[in-house]
Amino acid sequence: MAYQVLARKWRPRNFAQLVGQEHVIRALANAFANGRLHHAYLLTGTRGVGKTTIARIMAKALNCEAGVSAEPCGVCSACTQIDAGRFVDLLEIDAASNTGIDNIREVLDNAQYAPTAGRFKVYIIDEVHMLSKSAFNAMLKTLEEPPGHVKFILATTDPQKMPITVLSRCLQFSLRQMTPQQVATHLQNVLQAEAIPYETGALPVLGHAANGSMRDALSLLDQAIAYGAGQVEEAGVRAMLGAVDQGYLFDILAALLEQDGPRLMTAANGIATRGLSYDAALHELAHVLHQIALAQAVPDALAEDLPHHAQIAALAAAFAPEDIQLYYQIALHGRRDLPLAPDEYAGFTMALLRMLAFAPAEPGQLPAMPAKTDRPPVSPAVQRPPSVARPMAETTPVTATPPAAAAMPAPALVTPEPHHEPLAPWEDEAIDAAVATLDLVIDTAIDMPIPAPAPIVPATESGPQPPSPFDGDWRALVAQLKLGAAGMLAQHAELVEFSETHFALRVSDEHRAVAGREYQDKLRGALGEYFGREIRLHVELGEAVGDTPAALALREKHARQLAAESVIQNDTFVQTLIRDFGATVLPDSIRPL
Repeated sequence: MAYQVLARKWRPRNFAQLVGQEHVIRALANAFANGRLHHAYLLTGTRGVGKTTIARIMAKALNCEAGVSAEPCGVCSACTQIDAGRFVDLLEIDAASNTGIDNIREVLDNAQYAPTAGRFKVYIIDEVHMLSKSAFNAMLKTLEEPPGHVKFILATTDPQKMPITVLSRCLQFSLRQMTPQQVATHLQNVLQAEAIPYETGALPVLGHAANGSMRDALSLLDQAIAYGAGQVEEAGVRAMLGAVDQGYLFDILAALLEQDGPRLMTAANGIATRGLSYDAALHELAHVLHQIALAQAVPDALAEDLPHHAQIAALAAAFAPEDIQLYYQIALHGRRDLPLAPDEYAGFTMALLRMLAFAPAEPGQLPAMPAKTDRPPVSPAVQRPPSVARPMAETTPVTATPPAAAAMPAPALVTPEPHHEPLAPWEDEAIDAAVATLDLVIDTAIDMPIPAPAPIVPATESGPQPPSPFDGDWRALVAQLKLGAAGMLAQHAELVEFSETHFALRVSDEHRAVAGREYQDKLRGALGEYFGREIRLHVELGEAVGDTPAALALREKHARQLAAESVIQNDTFVQTLIRDFGATVLPDSIRPL
């Protein structure tokens, strides 16, 4: 008899044999038990998590001769033929090979006929997201209202590529990737049932290598059995996968604990001499560091049957938690940067040397933070070319009288053009003197006293004072109102006329979106709350308005910008830099104060 691979031999035949999909099994079992059968199901998930397997079990549950049930008998004619792939009323379609509309039309034309042998005609369409747009459109109506004897079960690894019109017609189930522990447990059951000798430490290695896919895990197990000549050994599995023997990892961690550089490099060279993967080495090192961190933070969460449990617990007690966190980050970043290294050995050893060299700072090692001041941050005024850079201590202080604070713009970024010839000594000294002058001007301007704000006069015991009579200054009034979303309407509105109980505003057509009824009601309420009386508000749409608070603020901002640029351009120091040293003023770096 021909050999049958483990992935096919151990494919689940009923819901009870499925691993890791309890949330889907529960929903389907309840639906079948209560007779709540949907006409279209969509199963999503990565490869090897059981989409097609669940679809076939559903086909058996629907057509079992014992009746519709979540537990098909598995021995009747329908169940055995479905398991063997010979059931005439079960049609499995590979959408990757049958993407066109003609293929779907053939399916739909056949769907109208009653089933031949079973209770339902079941269509399983695998990788359904690969159907063409026209094929999807052709099946929409049938998918929404198929004949009573037809059930659609769709499966896909990429539901994002499916039309929303199809998704809305299906009952969707998302299958999860299986954890390494679930995979290892299932592999152990398979090995025991097959009477194949194995080492317990090999199973978690296969579980991690499977990346959540049970089919991949069983295929790897087949390969491991062949590699080990009929048995599964941890060393053989690691060699087969190019994985790292964790014994070397514990040598590395012991060297880091003792801060022993030579021993650390010896352990790294031990991995090199065996030709193992450095990417896998950093992956396994990060995995062990995670287990150590878990043992430090939540000791009970570490499984007692975990390989090297005693060594992990000992390292958890010996290392400081912050060291383990740092090593974990270095291992992750080292693996990410491995393709950028000169070679993999250099990238791997560099990650180890970082672990050896770096350590979390002690509280006493941190520099004192500078005291907070009310002085605003100032960007550098001048970027000097490297050829003339010189410590400021060598320059002679120059006294300068700062301009008035109100007219002082923020310092502009002046970038001298690079020189192709060496500067003469007097030119070098001139630059130093100019830089010192500008630094002194900026520092003096910053140190100028800021006028104290006007004192706040508390309300009298008689209550809050009534607002002053409105003088027609709409912008000033808007600044005093408590406005939320209505602030957009107020800022883009021009006051046309007003009285004690009435305000008429005009808004340009381009801002009609902020002149809706909701915004008007909120602005009317804010005006009434401010004046303490009912206010009538009328808003009309008209031509572009130039005297709105927003327009006035924009014009003032533009005027301040022009004034600041004028001050910089007319400054004698800046003109000297431009004339004598080829400097350029960057307009975008000028900001008015």
